[in-house]
Amino acid sequence: MKTITNNLVKTLLVSILLTTSVFAAEKHVATLRGEVNIDTQVKPAAIPKVVNEDIKQTRNYPMQPPVIPHKTRNYEVNLNSNKCMSCHSRTRTEESQAPMVSVTHFMDRDGNFLAEISPRRYFCNQCHATQADTKPLVDNDFIDMHTLMKSKESAKKH
Repeated sequence: MKTITNNLVKTLLVSILLTTSVFAAEKHVATLRGEVNIDTQVKPAAIPKVVNEDIKQTRNYPMQPPVIPHKTRNYEVNLNSNKCMSCHSRTRTEESQAPMVSVTHFMDRDGNFLAEISPRRYFCNQCHATQADTKPLVDNDFIDMHTLMKSKESAKKH
């Protein structure tokens, strides 16, 4: 039993030494903190402004919920009130010039159309989000579906 314990201790010590030497050899670990040590408190960047241009943005994939092209700060969306519907409801779109919410938002889970927006689609910011006017934290090489399909079609022709 003593030899098993000694072997276990030796194995554990070797593992710790190897792990320590690997971390010691690794001088740079890529993080979003950059060169700032984990125990150093830095001044946070300012909160970026929300894009507020009311210009529709291209969707990147089929069935993507549209992004919100304006500020929504202080919009009340709760059980009793939905500020979004003051512009996007059927009865308000002519006056507001905002697009009406999709007809799918007026359907229940069985596909039946309702007179009012479905309770499961009532909380708009579950799917829709404002966009920040900021530089991306990491590079993005995403290609939207339309561009991808066009490049495949042109590759087939050549």
